[in-house]
Parts: sequence; C-alpha cells; structure tokens
Amino acid sequence: MNVLIVDDEPLARERLSRMVGELEGCRVLQPCASNGEEALALIDSLKPDVVLLDIRMPGLDGLQVAAKLCEREAPPAVIFCTAHDEFALEAFQVSAVGYLVKPVRPESLAAALKKAERPNRVQLAALTRPALDHAGGPRSHISARTRKGIELIPLEHVIFFIADHKYVTLRHEGGEVLLDEPLKALEDEFGERFVRIHRNALVARERIERLQRTPLGHFQLYLKGLHGDPLIVSRRHVAGVRKLMNHL
Repeated sequence: MNVLIVDDEPLARERLSRMVGELEGCRVLQPCASNGEEALALIDSLKPDVVLLDIRMPGLDGLQVAAKLCEREAPPAVIFCTAHDEFALEAFQVSAVGYLVKPVRPESLAAALKKAERPNRVQLAALTRPALDHAGGPRSHISARTRKGIELIPLEHVIFFIADHKYVTLRHEGGEVLLDEPLKALEDEFGERFVRIHRNALVARERIERLQRTPLGHFQLYLKGLHGDPLIVSRRHVAGVRKLMNHL
C-alpha cells in the first residue's frame, strides 16, 4: 500500500512517515506534501493508494483537497490526521475512510490503514463506471458490500430499489443487497432505466408487466422476475406509471 503524507508541519510529516514505515505492507511515497496544491500535484504523479491528510494548511485546506478528489474517477482513500476534532462530520461528507486526532497513535493508524484497503463509496462508484465514460454517465454495475465481499450487480439484473430508513434495498435476479446510497441519487443517475412508483421505490422500466387495481382501490405493480407480492404504486405516481406503460 503506497501512502502519501500531506501536512504543513515537518515534525508531523516525519512522525507519520516513521509510523507508516514500521507497518508491514505500507510504503511512504516521497516527497511528502506540505500544502493542498502540492498534494493534488503529487497525487496525480505518484498515484498513492492512501493519503494521510492534514486539515488546516495554507492555501487549499484538507477538506477542499478531499472534495476535489471526490470528483475524480479513481480517487485514493483519504484518512484525515488533524489536531482538531470538530471537523469529523465534514470529513465523512467528503468520503474520508478515517479521522485521526493528533497525536496519532500507532494502533489507530494501523486500523485506519487496514480499513482503507476496502474501497470507499467514491472509489466503488469509480470502479463500476464504464472505462470509456469520461462524462460522468451512469454506471454499468451497482456495487455492494456483503458477506462475500464486494459484489457487482449488472444494472440489467436490477428489479427495484426500495428505501428503508438510511439504507436502500436493491432487489436483483439473484437476491437482495443493501446499499448505502440515497434513493434520489440513484434516480438521478439511472432515471432513464428506472421509474419512481412511490416516494420510497424505483422499479426497472423494462420489468413492468401490469398495473392492477385492488377491490380497495389501491394500485399494485407486477414485475417480471419478481416472485411474491407485487409492489404498491402511490396514487401520486399512478398517472405517470400508466403513461409510461402506454409507451413500453
């Protein structure tokens, strides 16, 4: 694992370099960076697996650097190493995999680097985008962490997405997985292939089989490849589903 250290304090860089160098399988890339601009340039040239990133630095701060990395197709994992603990929420909003408060303890650093071996959400999205897609188009697969590791589900195998509290259930031809992605983001990315039938549900357009009204006046949607109960269509979305079905 190649690690780039970014900190404006020489002593902090030296200490982190020494600690990382003592961990098996980890290598500190040289030179280290002392500010955000240097960090972005070195990330481009050295291609680190992990960046140990300070937050308060002259010029671009660590949060700004991490936000720019989120826009890249294959970003490194980011672990913040800072003397300030008040930025934890902002850190995880830019997909950091770890947040260490100085003075960093060796065991905490080792645990964070071990966690960084697993791709974060931004990296997973990058891994599953088409190789020639430079315009930020939709992914060809959906990735999910399961007991088997990271599973890649082809988009054409997805039957529906249903939101439940903070997670989204993805139902596909082979079963179900949980996603840590907002339903709205999935709708924005895959709106050409999925339609909203309820405030908490998106279904694959090509899977729609029939819309049926129950004796109680509710509307149910039957989907190809879905064995079991049909899905409920909210009254708000019935007209849109009917219009779509007229063009399928």
